[in-house]
Amino acid sequence: MDIRRIVGMARRGAVDVQAEDILEGLNAEQRKAVETSEGPLLVLAGAGSGKTRVLTHRIAYLVGVCGIPTDGILAVTFTNKAAGEMRERVQKLLGPTSEELWVATFHSTCVRILRRDIGHLGYSRGFVIYDQADGLGVIKDALKRHGLDPKATDPRRIQWRIDEWKNAGIGPGQAAAAATDIDTERAAEIYLTYQRLLVDANALDFNDLLVKTSELFERFPEVLAHYRRRWQYVMVDEYQDTNHVQYKLVQQIAGEHRNLCVVGDPDQSIYAWRGADIRNILDFENDYPDVQTVKLERNYRSTQPILEGASAVVAQNVDRKSKQLYTDREGGDLIEIFEAEDDREEVRYVVRRILAEVRGGDRSGGDVAIFYRTNAQSRVFEEEFLKYDVPYVIVGGVRFYDRAEVKDALAYLRVLLNPVDTVSLKRIINKPARGIGKTTIDRADDSAIANGTTLLDALRVVAAGGSGGRSAPKVAAFLEMMDELRHDIDGRRPADAIAHALDRTGYLRVLEAEGTPEAEARVENLKELIAAADDFDRANAEIEQDERSELELFLDQVALVSDLDSYDRREDCVSLMTVHSAKGLEFPIVFVVGMEEGVFPHSASMRDESGIEEERRLCYVAMTRAMEKLTLTCAAERFRFGSRTYGVPSRFLKEIPSHLVASARPRRASAAPARGTTDSNLDYSYGQAEAGESPELAPGLAVRHPIFGRGSILAVLGAGPGQKLRIRFERAGVKTLVVRFANLELG
Repeated sequence: MDIRRIVGMARRGAVDVQAEDILEGLNAEQRKAVETSEGPLLVLAGAGSGKTRVLTHRIAYLVGVCGIPTDGILAVTFTNKAAGEMRERVQKLLGPTSEELWVATFHSTCVRILRRDIGHLGYSRGFVIYDQADGLGVIKDALKRHGLDPKATDPRRIQWRIDEWKNAGIGPGQAAAAATDIDTERAAEIYLTYQRLLVDANALDFNDLLVKTSELFERFPEVLAHYRRRWQYVMVDEYQDTNHVQYKLVQQIAGEHRNLCVVGDPDQSIYAWRGADIRNILDFENDYPDVQTVKLERNYRSTQPILEGASAVVAQNVDRKSKQLYTDREGGDLIEIFEAEDDREEVRYVVRRILAEVRGGDRSGGDVAIFYRTNAQSRVFEEEFLKYDVPYVIVGGVRFYDRAEVKDALAYLRVLLNPVDTVSLKRIINKPARGIGKTTIDRADDSAIANGTTLLDALRVVAAGGSGGRSAPKVAAFLEMMDELRHDIDGRRPADAIAHALDRTGYLRVLEAEGTPEAEARVENLKELIAAADDFDRANAEIEQDERSELELFLDQVALVSDLDSYDRREDCVSLMTVHSAKGLEFPIVFVVGMEEGVFPHSASMRDESGIEEERRLCYVAMTRAMEKLTLTCAAERFRFGSRTYGVPSRFLKEIPSHLVASARPRRASAAPARGTTDSNLDYSYGQAEAGESPELAPGLAVRHPIFGRGSILAVLGAGPGQKLRIRFERAGVKTLVVRFANLELG
């Protein structure tokens, strides 16, 4: 037996978990992955193949059978929700012995490391974590220091460039040395200033959490040695989504003992735009020649037609590892492809299909999802749902913690804990309005830049009467209030601290006095923030806090929440989301809309083959979210960028074998016979009336509209595709409608 196992068993005491209990219910491939405990292991997990089950049972096997201490295992994944699910499953298998298990996201893991050891890099352990919006504010400050106007030099593009460098592990000096043109040189200079401003604010952006941890390990081998001794077994979920810095972190921690298990699927690598490198998983067998590879190909989610169709699409890619998904579920509906004349026809078809499923059977809205390539595509579906009073939820919209009033409340707390947090200080100095105008803040900011001091120091000069004018007393009152608050919240629980800050600053009273529906919604959000802090208090009441206050820990948790962490499926609501947001989810009924060239695949990804391959993987992810029914839609005309555009069906539709497809077309008198499915026969002819088929449209003719109800034609305007009707409806009054888009019925 391995000496680590003996030591582990001695530390844990008697092991009372039987191998049979842990391995029960696993298929042969899953069982092999769980039982392979030593050395490098690559688990190629197809969509819906039970990878979370493998990870949790492998942890339980290491602890319960091999005797590895729970604090000797590190398991990392990409969302807090996934980490929480893994922890809960392990606890069900092992019970209280799993309490010390470290299952977290990469960023959460790095935060905990840095809170302990970042002092080696010259930072305070009380550093603040900046999100994208905060970082953008710092970039605007950096532009200002370089004499550049943020309106002329796009700060978002600079931020994107800096993110790209950080994901690749490239620092400001390296970026400057590699610059090949003036724009890149300027961006590298701003990058350097941006980093200096972060240091001055004792702040790290989201990427720095990874970069600084890797730097810490590289510069201080004794720190790395500590974590190598602690984590003798490392597991990484969604390995295909790791970027260069994450790859390096894994190598640093696991490179010595090599007990590294990575789980992932190259066919689901869809985040190259944020730095993910598919080569990390494709080249794993080169990095570890003695690796054992296990393929999980049995799918527990989808029907065979859906699996075959999705597999046929992704099989067109070159950069992948072959596998063949299968399921024991017999039969299943064919994949439907609907070809609409325009995006409005597409929307009407999808919404009516959903209504038929929800109102005509045993389905609920929560069983249904609509996936699109870009967020802008949601608007027309939202409008149609509102017409029919269909409840829906947008996944990946504005996060709760990104709402203005919530960010304001959190900004107060951040300044109280870290007074040099310039971004947060600027945010709340005049919220609620207290007569400290932009001119006063700008002058103080300019003074801080000129004198090399912090904004807080400059504001204290203003308050003392230096160049503040009539604003000086107001600035002095604000600073006095903040000093008192800093004393008042010391030692308070997070919920109490937030409530006290909102009361003492007058923020809540101003909103309550406003009395508008918008203000009432904001007050409700602030109450929800207090409730969230209270939940955190209770959940962490008995956890040792590592010398940090509960308030600091709460702010860390808030900073690390992602869009999907806050997504909670509601039984009555249809889910609308981008395909990227759909990763990791599943629904009985799925509609993938906008399947045209330039939309999906997206035009920005069509410049090279690697871009097309990522779009194809994205299509594979979308299709494999469906459990029972999958419908793919496209439109001949689409309103985009302020004008009508004309498209052709996505190449991905043509890659689905025709025997797996049912072509869906509306049944009405003007419809032409259905033709073709997934080859060159894809067409838009179904909705075009044959000559002589349409009834004569004339004033006085009775018609019915699906939304406005019964009406009578008052006038016929024009002819051909642009022909319009002026109609008086019994309920909705007079409307002018384009005939081809109105979907009218006679009578």
